[in-house]
Order: sequence, then C-alpha cells, then structure tokens
Amino acid sequence: MTVPSLLAALAPRRIVVFRALQLGDMLCAVPALRALRAAAPQAHIALIGLPWARTFVARYATLVDELIVFPGAVGFPEQPESNDGLPAFFAQMRKRRFDLAIQLHGSGGIANDLLHDLGARADAGFVQPHEAPREGCFIDWPDALPEPERYLALMSALGAAAHDRRLSFPLTAPDLDEYSALRASHGIEEARLVLLHPGSQLPSRRWPAERFAAVADRLAADGWQIAITGTAAEAPLTCAVLGAMSAPALHLAGATSLGGLAALVAHARLVVCNDTGISHIAAAVATASVVVACGSDTRRWAPLDHARHRVLADYPACRPCMFRDCPYGHPCALNVGVDEVVETARGQLARTPGAQPGAPGSLHEGTVSLSFEGLHHVA
Repeated sequence: MTVPSLLAALAPRRIVVFRALQLGDMLCAVPALRALRAAAPQAHIALIGLPWARTFVARYATLVDELIVFPGAVGFPEQPESNDGLPAFFAQMRKRRFDLAIQLHGSGGIANDLLHDLGARADAGFVQPHEAPREGCFIDWPDALPEPERYLALMSALGAAAHDRRLSFPLTAPDLDEYSALRASHGIEEARLVLLHPGSQLPSRRWPAERFAAVADRLAADGWQIAITGTAAEAPLTCAVLGAMSAPALHLAGATSLGGLAALVAHARLVVCNDTGISHIAAAVATASVVVACGSDTRRWAPLDHARHRVLADYPACRPCMFRDCPYGHPCALNVGVDEVVETARGQLARTPGAQPGAPGSLHEGTVSLSFEGLHHVA
C-alpha cells in the first residue's frame, strides 16, 4: 500500500516558510518555492523573512503570498541577536493556525526549535547529524548538494515534483524602464558591456580592488565597455577600483534599484564579481559570469551551470571561511591572479552570443561617470 506524502495527506491551505536570509540565499530557494507552489496551488504561502524581503515577495508574488517579518533571535546573526520579540511573534503565529511550517533556513538545530514554536499542524525541514529526531517530515541535511538542490530535496520528500532547479528573476516593466533610462543617460552599449562588481557583504569574500581594476583595464583595452556596479554604501570600494584604473568606465554604484540592477545584468555580456548576490542574479537571468570565490563553500554556492558561470577559487586549509575579516593574510583571494581572471573572462566573452567589442582600446564619449548625485541603495 502506498503511503501518501505529507503534502497529499495534509492538503494544506495555510503554509509558512522560514528563511530569514539575504538576497543570494533567497534566490537559491526559488526552485523550492516554485515546486511548493506547483504542489499546493490553492494554499496561502507566507514567508518568514528579513524586512528587505518585502521586495522579494512582491517580485515573486506567484510563489509567495505574504511576508511575515522575523523579529530576530539569539543564534540568527542576520539581525540584532535578541529574543525579546519572540513571545509576541510566536503568539501571533499560533493564532494563524498554519497547516504546515517548513524550515528552509538551514541545516536544523535552533531553526527547528523555532519552527516547532510556530504551532503548525505539521512541520518539515532538515536535521543535523546527531540531532534528535523531529516529528514531521525532516530529512538529513544534504551537505554534498549545491544550495538550490538542498531545498528541492526537501520538497521531494514532502511529495512535490522537484525537477526544475533553475533560478529565476522576473523583470518587471519598471525594471526595464529604469534600465532604458540608464542606457540613455550613460551611453551603454549592450553588445560590449562588461560589469565588474567588486563588493560583497563580508570583507573576507572580496577579491582586492586593485585586481578588479587591473582586469577592467585589460578588458577595456580589448574594446569592452566597462561598468562598475555596487550599492551606494559600496561607493568607497567602487571608487577605489576606478581610482586604480587607467581606462575610463561607467560608475553605476548606487544608481539602480535591485530590479534595475538585474535588468542591467540581463543586458550585459559578462559579469565579473565576487561570490555574492549578483552572481546569483547573473545565474537567474542567464548572463555569463566569472566569479572569484574567496572563502565561501564553492560546492554549495557555485552556480549550477558551470559553462555559463566560471568560478575561480583557491583552497587553503582554512576554507570554507567563517570570518568576517581574514586573520591569515587572505590567501584564498591573493592566490587567484589577474591573468587567470582576464583569460577566463576573454574565454567567456568569446562564447557569448551577441558579444562584440569595439576596436582595441576604443573609447566612447561619455564613458566616464563619477557623479554621486541621486545614489540609491540597492536592497
């Protein structure tokens, strides 16, 4: 006799998903959310997430119906670590009487304790090695899988069809209008546009600014139009790249919303970046990339398409890194050289449809843009 899956047995009408993380993490969960929506098309799906995720829920309205802002807790470093807001939060959640609570935040442990306190009819998630069994649908943390496939594994255990592992980032009409305005004002030439994104939330994940500058100069000498991107808060870093360059470049740090940045990435020929959110945006909009991965677990976070997205990394014994600032001299960054990044970028551009550089060393009137007026923060 076939045992029905938890989704089939529950037929849930109210589902809550816990994943209170940043942009790149959320993009990696999109395939799982897509599978969940397909398996429970009539359910109201709420996301417990960080405040910024209002924009995520608005963009993925076909997958998620509501954001519930997580108040923070001890052991969850994405916000100030305090349990003060938890009693009222849990009381509110229990009143909602969710049918199913799904833990997509991480490997288990305290995230599962939090999930249980939501008071849903049934729980699902992951358990760490040696963690006590949990009631509901819990699977061993699939440590060997890439990030999107980990959450698809849980969807499969729940009974959802989980075959589509593609990331996605739907572009809206305002996103495309913003890009069109940016193209007109800065003289962007899509056929030869290469984006360099030197920022990352953690300093330990950043390749040196002067090396980004050296890559930019050499690609500009090949005839590619260079644009430096980042948030408004990263302007000192992007300016350091520009200041170390000899060639002109567009300075677009803080000049776009998140959607506008994604539209810019979608129209570029190549992105050169650290292992951070823009790498996942490039994967989601199918723009070729070269990712210099410093410190991170590349098995977990590298894009799934290894041809379109090339990851360059060095593997000292201290990797994967748990530090905000490297205490060991940053060998994982310094051991990735400029020549390797440039040659990989050239190879990616040679294989990219529609990529067409100008004459070697060619310039374009208006390609220098260093204004800081109207900078906008990218969530």
